[in-house]
Amino acid sequence: MRLMMTSMVVGLCAVTTAVPSVAAGPSFPVIKGYGGIETTEGAAERPDKSVRYRVIFNVTKGPAAPGKINPTLDRIARFINLLGADGVRPAAGDLVAIVHGPATALVMDDASYRAKFGVPNPNLELIERLRQNGTEVRVCSQALASNKIARKMVNPAVQVDVSAMTTLANLQLKEYALIPD
Repeated sequence: MRLMMTSMVVGLCAVTTAVPSVAAGPSFPVIKGYGGIETTEGAAERPDKSVRYRVIFNVTKGPAAPGKINPTLDRIARFINLLGADGVRPAAGDLVAIVHGPATALVMDDASYRAKFGVPNPNLELIERLRQNGTEVRVCSQALASNKIARKMVNPAVQVDVSAMTTLANLQLKEYALIPD
């Protein structure tokens, strides 16, 4: 019996040491509370400090419910956190989020959002944090019109562009990389 217990303990130790350690949970090296990342030791492709990251994010998906954070805005925070974990900080204006389609309502000021959906706009804090970390948040004026959102209802932190198509074309022609929604 003692030999059997010893064998079981030795076998259990071998199994537990062969299993990689589980991460303690996401970290937020730049934007606290949003865009959590997992530490990845030994990854082959990592952010490069010699690269100027000029990226446009196409934001078209709406959240699961009006009281939820927009998933693409959270992905932008994740991108910033991934870069920041390796010491890369994009310059102001090098990251751009262009909002249109079903995501358009996320740019509304809090009073207008509450009036329309009955809940506070959960995206406003994240928009401000993205802006503090160099991201321009823009909205398509054509999407505003089709969603019946007046310009005065738009959060003042958000820039209104003539169209998402124009913004996407202009920035890609200026060598911004496109991250689709």
